[in-house]
Amino acid sequence: MKKTLITGATGNIGFEVIRFLNKIGSQNRIIAGVRNIAKAKSTFKDYPKLEYVHFDFEDFSTFNNALSEIDSIFLLRPPHISDVDKFFKPLISEIKKHKVNQIVFLSVQGAEKSKVIPHNKIERLINEFDLDYIFLRPSYFMQNLTTTLIEDIQTKREVVLPAGKAKFNWVDIENIAEVGAILLDKFDDYKNQAFEITGLENENFETVSELINKEIGNPIKYRNVCPFRFFRIKKQDGMVKGMIIVMILLHFLPRFQKEPNISDFYESLTGKKPTDLKTFIHREKIRFEKH
Repeated sequence: MKKTLITGATGNIGFEVIRFLNKIGSQNRIIAGVRNIAKAKSTFKDYPKLEYVHFDFEDFSTFNNALSEIDSIFLLRPPHISDVDKFFKPLISEIKKHKVNQIVFLSVQGAEKSKVIPHNKIERLINEFDLDYIFLRPSYFMQNLTTTLIEDIQTKREVVLPAGKAKFNWVDIENIAEVGAILLDKFDDYKNQAFEITGLENENFETVSELINKEIGNPIKYRNVCPFRFFRIKKQDGMVKGMIIVMILLHFLPRFQKEPNISDFYESLTGKKPTDLKTFIHREKIRFEKH
């Protein structure tokens, strides 16, 4: 029986990957790599077969034990970690050392074209270490609206970004995690390939704000700011520097790029249409109300 380590297990994507691995009845032993095992056991109380191991991207001493006897790994990049050489090079070296030769890496759409974003560097590291991989390249998470951007929405009633009128393709994390679970379970059928996972709609933040306003009683607005202004605002808000830089890269660069491709990979793999924005916003509308 194959042992699969899920990094970022208690985060949005990691949690959903574990949920879908259970839903599809995976026969693999699933190991949740977490910083706090007691807390994780509470989070996953409905998953009695789930196993746990102490794992922390920023604590290299946790790598050896977490990777012991692991066959495959779901690897993601925590949003606040942008220094790939410092944190990911030692980790991927350790993955190689432990002969974990099946990596499903959560990258980002367009990573192969942009050498300045961390995902590109991580993809290249995986290739340099000659590991078998599947690169998942999802488009822009719908859940950014309910996580990274939610505090400004709830307290300031606005979305503040340096995104201009750039259009983003919007995808539901649940769709990404479902794909991730299937590919972990059937790794050999898809190995050494990259797959884009997208939704059906390319929309800018102004349009998405209008869609949200159709569902709620306390309207929000989208405020476009230049990258320098955005940096100052977020620094004042207490966001860490690495996270601010990644936010700028992900939201400012699309202003100078073509509209995102729309992929049919999710539908071809699952036989279902991906979640649309209207459905997602209706599902999460209570989060967008004033708090």
